Amino acid sequence: MALPDQLKKAIIQMPAKEKDKLLLRLITKDKTLTDRLHFELIEDSATIPERRDEIMSRIVRTSKFNQNTPGWILMDLRNLSGDIAYHVKVTKDKIGGLELNLFLMNTFMEQYPEILRTYSSRADTCALYIAKKALTIINGINKLDEDYRVDYIKDANRMLKMVYSLASRMYARQLELPQELEE
Repeated sequence: MALPDQLKKAIIQMPAKEKDKLLLRLITKDKTLTDRLHFELIEDSATIPERRDEIMSRIVRTSKFNQNTPGWILMDLRNLSGDIAYHVKVTKDKIGGLELNLFLMNTFMEQYPEILRTYSSRADTCALYIAKKALTIINGINKLDEDYRVDYIKDANRMLKMVYSLASRMYARQLELPQELEE
């Protein structure tokens, strides 16, 4: 929502103490903004590796749960994807988001190949999600500079091999997902 110029001028002319009170009240209403300011001002943007490690350990821990249906796997994938998206939103760590999503996909597909291999009506939504998520990751890798792109080719090809060996292969073909990235 854009502020009218007249209101902007009035806000700028307010006493600093009143502005600070209003700012603090507004910030507390937006959790993302609060977390982002905490990250930038308090943590001094230095905790990205720790934040990445924490999400990776959460991915590993969640993948070790005894999942027995594609629905449970899909629920966990979506929850962890949300955590990764929030990490990127707060830290602006797009490379970390790409790495974490790639790690998420590889971890879950390697942990549950039997459950994800057979196509059924119950596995359909999960298979579509996996194919779309893989496409998003590949598009992100393709946007990287060639020097950075090389670092992710091996893991991306591992992911693509799994995508094409599971029930998601039909959707992968429909989305024209490559079967392998060239180095």
